[in-house]
Amino acid sequence: MTEEKKQLIETTDEEGNVIKFELYDIVEVDEQEYALLLPTDEDDDELVLMRLSQEGDDYIFESIDDDDEFNKVAQYLDTLEDE
Repeated sequence: MTEEKKQLIETTDEEGNVIKFELYDIVEVDEQEYALLLPTDEDDDELVLMRLSQEGDDYIFESIDDDDEFNKVAQYLDTLEDE
């Protein structure tokens, strides 16, 4: 049996702390991609939602500061859970 390779992502918060995540999934809403990230810290199991953009070959993970945008994506994710 082969174990699926986990894709690990490192981001830096506003205070300069490095936070490690496992890429859980990528969804597209209104032609914008969003990453669902699961913290690697065993004490934190809450999914984190970040906007995903691409610059050349690099992917940039950005926080979603707009409440309307965040709510729109969260509602889309709720519809996926219902299916």
